[in-house]
Amino acid sequence: MKLPNAHRAQIERGKITDYLLSLVNPRSRAKADFFLSFGFSRDRQEEFVKALKAHAASYEVARVVETAYGPRYHVDGALETPDGRNPVIRTVWQTDLGSTYPRFITAYPRRR
Repeated sequence: MKLPNAHRAQIERGKITDYLLSLVNPRSRAKADFFLSFGFSRDRQEEFVKALKAHAASYEVARVVETAYGPRYHVDGALETPDGRNPVIRTVWQTDLGSTYPRFITAYPRRR
């Protein structure tokens, strides 16, 4: 199964600028080091958003976790990166109760 309504996926800009690409956030510094090392940058954050949305639409859902807020979808696959090395990552999306589109939760590296 693919991520339901992946074409409508939403990513809050703060998840990119203040979390996944933030070198000053102690909770996400390792993730920022990882994604920045593949050529993503805060100056071109739309490139990262586009890559994350393409990732969500391209691969099968690996796992669905039912939460009190709605289902969470884990999607594993290669992320297209500016430097072309395309690491395997997991993205996590949630469709909140009462909503029809998936909302981005997080992303992190996976082992092949």
